[in-house]
Amino acid sequence: MSKLSNCSDWMVRAADHDHLERIEAFFSDHAYESHQHDTFAIGRTLSGVQSFHYRGALRHSQHGMTMVLHPDEKHDGSAGTQDGFHYKMMYVEPALIQKIMKGKPLPFFKQGLSDDPRLYRVTHTLLQNMHDPLDRLEEEDALYDLATTLYEVAGQPFSTRQSYDYIAAEKAREFIHASLDQNISLDDLEQNIGRDRWSLSRDFRLLFGTSPHRYMTMRRLDIVKRCLMYGESLTQAAIIAGFFDQSHMTRHFTKAYGITPARWKQIYSPQQ
Repeated sequence: MSKLSNCSDWMVRAADHDHLERIEAFFSDHAYESHQHDTFAIGRTLSGVQSFHYRGALRHSQHGMTMVLHPDEKHDGSAGTQDGFHYKMMYVEPALIQKIMKGKPLPFFKQGLSDDPRLYRVTHTLLQNMHDPLDRLEEEDALYDLATTLYEVAGQPFSTRQSYDYIAAEKAREFIHASLDQNISLDDLEQNIGRDRWSLSRDFRLLFGTSPHRYMTMRRLDIVKRCLMYGESLTQAAIIAGFFDQSHMTRHFTKAYGITPARWKQIYSPQQ
């Protein structure tokens, strides 16, 4: 595992996937300020103690546990001992869960941690060595097992009953992806999807874990990270991703990931 020679903290990212991000990292002390993703953050601590504030309490992830942080739930991260902490994490888009579950509100883990062996077992394939590429079918099978197990362990056995307009929400999600270079509104979504904007906004939050606007912002930040990975400057990355300027991008990046884009670029080490 490579790491920067002038920095004890390091992070590597598995080979690019369009819809699933996997990382492995080590932090010697404080890692992240309070922030929130619009994805599930699911992972395990390999060594040390990974401490984080989540839903009003300080949690401690240790070997054998599975972290399951819900979309848009604030959390931070730091070492719980002097030894630092080493962990693996995957960021799973709620849209992937919905492609399997077809319109069921997302599973929720109040504590952000689980010691259920079923969940630990089904995360193994997706959290294997970052240098080992996943076959597409292997990944899809593992995602199915993960989605169904999340509901079972959370006490929400999945069913085929559709209580919300999943089709309209998915169309809205696709429209956002096609409009990242535009300043769209709920009115634009309503006119293009044909569903009342407030019902659409409610369903989007329930099914994808965040608001339409925040979803769009996070997809722009995905573009920023890819730009930084391939050597673009912070200013150029902000422009390419559709932000007003570098300052605007930095505010959103720090809110989403708990570190500045400059710091992220410093500790990031491409897969060797």
